[in-house]
Amino acid sequence: MKKTLSLSVFSLVLLGAGHGAGAQQIYRCAGVGGAAPEYINNAKEAQTRNCQTVSGGNVTVVQGTPVPRAAAPAPARTGSPGAAPSAPRSEPSAEQRARDSDSRLILEAELKKSESRLAELQKEYNNGEPEKQGIEARNYQRYLDRVSELKASIARSQSDIAGLKREISRLPAAN
Repeated sequence: MKKTLSLSVFSLVLLGAGHGAGAQQIYRCAGVGGAAPEYINNAKEAQTRNCQTVSGGNVTVVQGTPVPRAAAPAPARTGSPGAAPSAPRSEPSAEQRARDSDSRLILEAELKKSESRLAELQKEYNNGEPEKQGIEARNYQRYLDRVSELKASIARSQSDIAGLKREISRLPAAN
């Protein structure tokens, strides 16, 4: 009896929620000047803008951030499309060079730490046959788990080293 009563109450709640959520009509208005269409739920505004009602499905609209418009149009480029710009880049300021130098020092220190950690991991890994520790002599699965963790750690460490080297190569050359 309780199950039947709770099921019927639950069904009524679901039906009521469905009617309340679907009561609002959605309208699609054409975009101005090739812009994306706009969706609104105001009937009076929809009539004044000659919008069409949307039916036959749910509409999810995510409001985007507006794109800032340029104050003045960009000057027309002359020459071939692959040509370099005519104005040379200015030299980086002393402050920027100091930041680049600091970045390089930090990345090189991280690279040294990562390389030493990789050497330790490879030594412990022992070409896929690390020494068994404590309970691993009796529990072979623990040994296999540790071996796979070591292998994953080595792969992560190698990936970190490759990323650090990539970052260092992107920095301007040291003076």
